[in-house]
Amino acid sequence: MSDVARLADVSIKTVSRVVNDEPGVHPATAERVLAAIDQLGFRRNLSARNLRRGSSTGIIGMVLEDVANPFYSGITRAVEEVARQFGRQVLTGSSDGDADRERELVGEFCARRVDGVLVVPAGLRHGYLVPEMRAGTPVVFLDRPAGDVVADMVLVDNIGGTVLAVRHLAAHGHTRIAFLGDSPDIFTAGERLRGFREGCVRAGIGYDEELVAMGPHDERSVADALRRIDAGHRPATAVISGNNRITVNLLRVLAGRPNRPAVVGFDDFELADLLTPPVTVIAHDAAVIGRTAAELLFSRMDGDSAPPRRVVLPVRLITRGSGEVRP
Repeated sequence: MSDVARLADVSIKTVSRVVNDEPGVHPATAERVLAAIDQLGFRRNLSARNLRRGSSTGIIGMVLEDVANPFYSGITRAVEEVARQFGRQVLTGSSDGDADRERELVGEFCARRVDGVLVVPAGLRHGYLVPEMRAGTPVVFLDRPAGDVVADMVLVDNIGGTVLAVRHLAAHGHTRIAFLGDSPDIFTAGERLRGFREGCVRAGIGYDEELVAMGPHDERSVADALRRIDAGHRPATAVISGNNRITVNLLRVLAGRPNRPAVVGFDDFELADLLTPPVTVIAHDAAVIGRTAAELLFSRMDGDSAPPRRVVLPVRLITRGSGEVRP
């Protein structure tokens, strides 16, 4: 500020008034101060200013599993839009499903004194967040709940979604339905498997462990899982895939096969409606998840002290063709 004042030939107090948008400065003087700031290449350090005042840093942190996944990209965009409405910026990092990486990222964000944190949990232990939460940093978990702390969370109806998928396939004549899910220690994968079991019982077709494969996530492992399922004496005539990545790899494996099973995927994905046949999905809106979680976080930042909330968002079945193929 001294350098700017010297170059603009004004007092330090005048520089302060200009950079803080205070009244009482002649427009020509303000223009001269701003020109001096530009010439010197200075920028305000908002974090330092806010720390000095003991106020907001203007930043929230968000830890996702993989920002490259379109599902998480949709969440990120929605969070950014809400943050912009509140004059905040978003720092984002990918944990890659690694609990240690999640803790490292959250630690980095908190060290930068973010105003709040959004977390897609990679593990089951979140006690490391307790000191930050006690110090007043609000935390909201999304897509999956925290393992060992009580906090706000925004989830989707994973169980109801797979129940709906099984019921739909059973209504089209399928009694041998396979399920390909992610690693069972992931909350969403476990809940969707639970819904699959429940759906089979409700549909009266019985639950067959031989038609379930948990863990395949790339094309090769999906192909191996299908090969094992098809090797049984009563192969599956329909498949439910547990997330968008599994669905894409399943479609790659099935490409070119003359007798393809019916397919219902959990999570919608880009171009699903343009494939042959178009893919029937259990859909939930990533933007709604992100927006709901962000609005809840900002409510806490504004002083909402109500008990922690568990918000479960609904899913819907989108019929396009692949899930309506009869056995």
